Amino acid sequence: MLFMVIERFRDRDPIPVYRRVRDAGIKFPEGLTYVASWIEPNFDRCFQLMECDDLRLLQEWVLNCQGLGMTFEIVPVVPSKETREVVAPFLDDK
Repeated sequence: MLFMVIERFRDRDPIPVYRRVRDAGIKFPEGLTYVASWIEPNFDRCFQLMECDDLRLLQEWVLNCQGLGMTFEIVPVVPSKETREVVAPFLDDK
């Protein structure tokens, strides 16, 4: 399953997170896969696309990030292509 993880940096300060990434690297539990990420220009939020089949892995990762001043929102998402396939049979229904 895919998840959009929305991280908020405390006080829009990404430095503690980037320092930890530089010094210790990013450690994801086995089975949790980082796909891609985007940062808002004002450093308010980071949007990360993650993939896993066991939601406990996301919980473990969030707990491993404690002390960095971030909060997390985790949203299950479905790729647009797959959604189009689900919706297609209903397009001509009246």
